[in-house]
Amino acid sequence: MAKKPPNSGKQWTGQDIKQLKQLVKENTPTRIMGLKLGRTEDSVRAKASQENISLKPVNQSPYGTKKK
Repeated sequence: MAKKPPNSGKQWTGQDIKQLKQLVKENTPTRIMGLKLGRTEDSVRAKASQENISLKPVNQSPYGTKKK
C-alpha cells in the first residue's frame, strides 16, 4: 500500500493556495505539484478546480527547461 502524502486530509492554507498558483504559473506538472505540496495529484486537481485555477499549460517552455 502506498504511503499517504504528509498533508493528506489537512485543510488547505492560504500559503498552500499561493504556492499552487505559483506552481501553475511555472507550468509545473500536477504530479510534481502534488509532491511539492505534500498532497495527491487528485487533491491538487480538485483544489485548482475549486479555486478556478486553470491547470492547462500556458505558452511557455515546459517545466524544468527555462534558461537561466
